[in-house]
Amino acid sequence: MASNVYHASVQLTRKQARQMIDGAILHARREELPPLTLVVLDGGGHVVAAEREDGCAPLRYPVAQGKAYAALGIGIASGVVGERNSERPAFLASVAAASQGHFVPVSGGIPLLDNHSCVIGAVGVSGASSNEDQQVAIAGIEAAGLKWGLEPE
Repeated sequence: MASNVYHASVQLTRKQARQMIDGAILHARREELPPLTLVVLDGGGHVVAAEREDGCAPLRYPVAQGKAYAALGIGIASGVVGERNSERPAFLASVAAASQGHFVPVSGGIPLLDNHSCVIGAVGVSGASSNEDQQVAIAGIEAAGLKWGLEPE
């Protein structure tokens, strides 16, 4: 009976998510960065894959997920969200509250785009500097052969 159902449409596969994580970690190890936590979300904000390297502090996971969620939820990189709204703390606090704390507007969350530049998911990284986290996320996305963007031109 359970096999007699409609399947959900998948725009971001588990295989692609694993390729992003593996590519990101490979980049991070080449750069000799501290241990990282990486989270890949689908377009609905659900975790497709996540990994915590040995030595990461416990809060790295929710921070990585929050960076990815900020990118997904607003439609631009998490660092851009923070920069654009640096003088609007009430807005940032309101969005953080609306997302039940799953919103970290700091560099390290990158939206994944389809061929029409529509957001289909996001990657979040935590553990190094914010700029290094962002570069690791981008390296992982590129390793999977997917498209990304910080903000529309």
